[in-house]
Amino acid sequence: MLAVPPRVKVLEALGAVAGGRIKVLDDRNCLVDASEGTRTYKVYVDIEKKIANSDDNGTFYRNYIGYPIIAFLMVKGLLSYDPAIATPLAEIKWRTLNERYKSYWKVETLIKKMLAEKGVKPEDVDRFVSKVLDELAALGLRKQAT
Repeated sequence: MLAVPPRVKVLEALGAVAGGRIKVLDDRNCLVDASEGTRTYKVYVDIEKKIANSDDNGTFYRNYIGYPIIAFLMVKGLLSYDPAIATPLAEIKWRTLNERYKSYWKVETLIKKMLAEKGVKPEDVDRFVSKVLDELAALGLRKQAT
């Protein structure tokens, strides 16, 4: 079973969707461009079989549901999406932030502060992220054996 991801990965997925970085290939496959354009992740999701795979680091190495999978599920309408939260995240350079702060909690705190400056309440962000994490847990996704 794939683990529920760090909370900030929901925000990263919102940014990917708002930034138009998801290219749907078919009902089960998509490509997700990284926020800094240096990588493109391959995503496969079969909801009926509860299988999800992606070559992002979180999914591939750490066995949690990575942001490319979350973004694809949002585009497919299988996870909640909030444009009021997502739109300001479209241009965020996530890799730079993650490498600079070396703490998902610190990055999440910084992003929530930035969102608050744009009129999005931190408690609304927390409520939305928790909702998406609950939705992800309910899907019960696992990696496909290779």
